Amino acid sequence: MSNLNSICVFCGSSEGNDAKIISESYLLGEKLAYQKITLVYGAAKIGIMGEVAEGVLQNKGKVIGVIPEFLMLKEVVHRGLDELIVTANMHERKMKMQELSGGFITLPGGFGTLEELFEIITWSQLGLHQKPIGLLNINGFYDDLLALLKNMVRKNFLKTENYELLIVEEDIDILLEKMKSFEPVQTKKWLQPDKV
Repeated sequence: MSNLNSICVFCGSSEGNDAKIISESYLLGEKLAYQKITLVYGAAKIGIMGEVAEGVLQNKGKVIGVIPEFLMLKEVVHRGLDELIVTANMHERKMKMQELSGGFITLPGGFGTLEELFEIITWSQLGLHQKPIGLLNINGFYDDLLALLKNMVRKNFLKTENYELLIVEEDIDILLEKMKSFEPVQTKKWLQPDKV
C-alpha cells in the first residue's frame, strides 16, 4: 500500500480549449482536499495548474508550490499557497517535488508536462523511487501517447512491466484508489550487485 499523504500533479500552465479538462482538473483538486492529500505542483495560478490548485484551496486543502527562480519572472505565481518553495533551477525543482510527494498524477499539458512524466517514470524504472504514477486520461487526451507506448512494447523498446508502471484511468476516484493500493515491483535489471 502506498503512502499518499501528498501527490505531485504535473499539468499545463495553459488551460487549452477543452472545458472537460478544465472542470476535471478543478475536481481533482477538490477530491485531494476532501481526502486530506496535500497537492505538490509547479506553483502557477494560471492554466490547468491554477485549476487544480484552486480546487484544493477553495475546499480547505493544503498546497505546496515549487518553482525555479527564473520562472518567478515569467509565470504568474500563485501567492495564496500554504507554502512556496523557490529552487535554483528546473532539476532542483523536480528533485524537490519528488521528495515531497508520495505519488504523481499527470493531467493534460504540453512539452513540460510530458518531460516531467517521462523523467519520473524513468526514475521509477531505474529504481530511484517506488511511488505510484498515475495518468488521468481526460476525454482521451493521452490516447495517442498510449498507442505510441504500446508500439514501443511491441517493438521491444519498452518492457511490459515498465509500461505497467503507469496507472492509466479516466475516472479520478478509480485512479486514486489504484494509486493507494499500488504495490511496487522490484526489477532486477538496475539493482546494484551485492558487495562482496
